[in-house]
Amino acid sequence: MIKAKFFPYGRKALKNLFSRPATKNYPAEAARFPERMRGHVEIAIENCISCGLCARSCPSGAISVDRAAGSWTINPFDCVQCGNCVNLCPKKCLEMRPGYTEPQKGKESRTYIKAKGE
Repeated sequence: MIKAKFFPYGRKALKNLFSRPATKNYPAEAARFPERMRGHVEIAIENCISCGLCARSCPSGAISVDRAAGSWTINPFDCVQCGNCVNLCPKKCLEMRPGYTEPQKGKESRTYIKAKGE
């Protein structure tokens, strides 16, 4: 009875002391992603025709397309990785890459500009 009062998690602490870690060694070992993980949106801007279907189909409004400037912008923090934009793209220039977005210092959007003459 007294033992349980002073050290209630002693058994669990001793068990964890002599067992393998529950976490992954992520930076040293490459992460394995589940088979059906959607990941994050990537674009091949040279194939984009700036039709805007991806922006209209985005439920969170994370994508914007400017036809005049030939730019495509995504805010990765607003994206919900649903894949609607990838499914509706007529030129198939969007794809879902497995993995996580790279850490950033702030909430910045990524803008891709199509080269003139393409």
